[in-house]
Amino acid sequence: MCGQLWERDYMASLFNDTQDFIQQYRQGCESYYARSFEDLTDTQRLYVLSALIAKKAKALQADQDPQQKEVFYFSLEFLTGPLLDNYLLNFGIRDLVENGCKELGVDLDDLIKLEVDPGLGNGGLGRLAACFMDSCAALGIAGNGCGMRYHYGLFRQAIKDGRQVELMDNWLEHGFPWETRCIAESVIVQFGGQVVRHEENGRFWFTQEGGDLVRAVPYDVPLVGFGGKTVNNLRLWSAEPAEENFNLAAFNNGNYAEAMRFRSDVEAISQILYPNDSGEHGRLLRLKQEYLFVCAGLHSILRGFEKKHGCDWDKLSDFVAIHTNDTHPALCGPELMRILVDEKNVEFDCAFEIVRNTLSYTNHTVMPEALECWPISLFRSLLPRTYMFIEEIDRRFHDTFPRDKHNWHDLLSQTAMLWDGCVRMASVSVIFSHSVNGVSELHTQILKDTTLHGFYELYPDRFNNKTNGISHRRFLGNANPAYSALITKTIGNGWLSDASELAKLSVYENDPSFLEDFEAAKLNDKQRLARYIKEQTGVSLDPHMIFDVQVKRFHAYKRQLLNVLKIMDVYNRLLDGKGFTMHPTAFIFSGKAAQSYVFAKEVIRLINSVADVINNDERVNQIIKVAFVPNFAVSNAQLIYPAAEISEQISWAGSEASGTSNMKLMMNGAWTLGTYDGANIEIAKRVGDSNIKIFGLREQDVVNLRQPGAYWAWDMYNNDRIRLGRIIDQLTDGTLNRLSGGFESIRDELLTNNDHDLVLADFYAYVQAWEELTRSYTNRHVWNHGAVHNSACSGYFTSDRTIREYANDIWHISC
Repeated sequence: MCGQLWERDYMASLFNDTQDFIQQYRQGCESYYARSFEDLTDTQRLYVLSALIAKKAKALQADQDPQQKEVFYFSLEFLTGPLLDNYLLNFGIRDLVENGCKELGVDLDDLIKLEVDPGLGNGGLGRLAACFMDSCAALGIAGNGCGMRYHYGLFRQAIKDGRQVELMDNWLEHGFPWETRCIAESVIVQFGGQVVRHEENGRFWFTQEGGDLVRAVPYDVPLVGFGGKTVNNLRLWSAEPAEENFNLAAFNNGNYAEAMRFRSDVEAISQILYPNDSGEHGRLLRLKQEYLFVCAGLHSILRGFEKKHGCDWDKLSDFVAIHTNDTHPALCGPELMRILVDEKNVEFDCAFEIVRNTLSYTNHTVMPEALECWPISLFRSLLPRTYMFIEEIDRRFHDTFPRDKHNWHDLLSQTAMLWDGCVRMASVSVIFSHSVNGVSELHTQILKDTTLHGFYELYPDRFNNKTNGISHRRFLGNANPAYSALITKTIGNGWLSDASELAKLSVYENDPSFLEDFEAAKLNDKQRLARYIKEQTGVSLDPHMIFDVQVKRFHAYKRQLLNVLKIMDVYNRLLDGKGFTMHPTAFIFSGKAAQSYVFAKEVIRLINSVADVINNDERVNQIIKVAFVPNFAVSNAQLIYPAAEISEQISWAGSEASGTSNMKLMMNGAWTLGTYDGANIEIAKRVGDSNIKIFGLREQDVVNLRQPGAYWAWDMYNNDRIRLGRIIDQLTDGTLNRLSGGFESIRDELLTNNDHDLVLADFYAYVQAWEELTRSYTNRHVWNHGAVHNSACSGYFTSDRTIREYANDIWHISC
């Protein structure tokens, strides 16, 4: 196995040898289940093995040097993916454990496949947070995560009659062996009630009285860094009643639901990620969720600080950095002020300075729906005292606003925290932070120019860019054993700790022997994915087809619709028999649409309807296939990324903050087919124009087309009724009706609503770019050269690099 190729001498030795491992493993079976190894199911064996490694990891969580600065990364999502294989790699013991399992008569890979994805996130935000935590530990930074322990994941996606169906994701059904419940470190969180003013001897203070008390209980998960030298902590909070409020009278009257209502209402806070907030009850629950993990996390941090440094709060930012991942943890600022002023007796102005020096904020999107706003009435009723701090800081912000600027009214309206009856969380995040960063060069520039322009005029020194990165150890080392073994055999194993060493592959870009081995590894990965897709969907893919992949959260701006319209066009042209030819291609999609996002769910239905038509058409189904992989998660992503040959990154220019699937796919040797958007721009700079395919509108083109009267989608339709018009007609003429009906709403979005996402505007450039790229596939030397070149240039996009920049520039930690 390739595992032995990258073991390092300095890695922690958790077991003396194989026999020691077997002995401890057997003892674990007796301890957890009071049964022998042979009497357990494979799921139980996986639990014991994971618990054994978790116990070893937690034992290595030695007390940090009290002088070491700690980072606390607040995020509502942490998509860690399955942990066992990753931690065996990081500890350098995969071969030892594999050999021990073999002696016991089981296959380690079979056990690893049984591990579920922790349901702790939705998409790129959560995968990024997990990568960042991995890199902090790998770099020896005391970087700890703070999030929510959701009892159920967002949902488990199934496809029925082409439609997305949301099923319960009970990821905790068999327990989570990596976590430790820490009831002694619980925090009482207060919702609602009234603020009471007290005064004595000229001093006044406030208390919040009444309301509901909730106990936030922490569950700790170890974060093992590569080499096993650093083990950090991911603290996940769960909501429980502070006191049991059981309605005995209701129970005795047979009203059992009412008897348990208070417990049910409290536990709902941590029941599921992102409750539907289209109604008031959902909005209230989501705000409770955001406040609970912020309030509990901050109390936990301050307890630790007091234990190490006493009550010298002026030094908080010397030893603690708190980073907020998007606006979900925006309450860190006002809540930390509340705790310092009300509970730690810090003077108001000093508290504000401490908070601002301690907090930093990453913005992840320019999409309006992600820049959270809360109605003041709802916010104030739920969090009355925290609201008072926002209100007072906002008042001071108004009073001291520089009125010497000619556009000061506009700037104030852009930046105020309280405006139009709402609490604007992006403004809260900026005002309470000393640093604001975007996640790609283009995205950061857009923040400066438009989204947060008012703040940039006021505080230009706060803004900086930190281009995203990914964990190359997980998404290449773990995910792609065939290619990883080839890399290690060729350039050594140093790339696992230093991704810049992947640049050494550039020497082999024209080496026929290496390219032949690369192609063999890619074919192995494609065969592995084809087997998985057959098992999950029934669709058979020929591994010798081009694997063209678009895997990400479904959203209009990500333009999965543009991709499927291209497929419909290719299908039509093949049937027309007018000389159009193409290399056999499998188009592979995966991703979830939010439960209430009707348009995105319709695009999923369209993809599956197109797949149904094409895959069952014997005239073309040896040339073109379409597969939708249900329930996209880290685990099946680790099958998809290695097998991909074309990476579809086709959001409209200026909409995608960064993207990280583009990095994972290029690292595994895929060519990027993309717009000039997000991190695609930086990928293009590093790989060169001949090793990427960029097409379509640029950001300024999009801005120009957004002007009134500048773009009319009907013109696109009317000017080409033979090709583009035909595709649009097929949405509603019955061509795609067999599974679940037509697609009038998508046609309306394109024509009646004037194609907001400029799908039709980029259509011809996109199809032409795809044709040009796929034509080069038959020249195997050219294609494989470009694929390896992409891998060789991918080291920059490791999250290790990103975290070094955060540490040095924002958190002020030498790294």
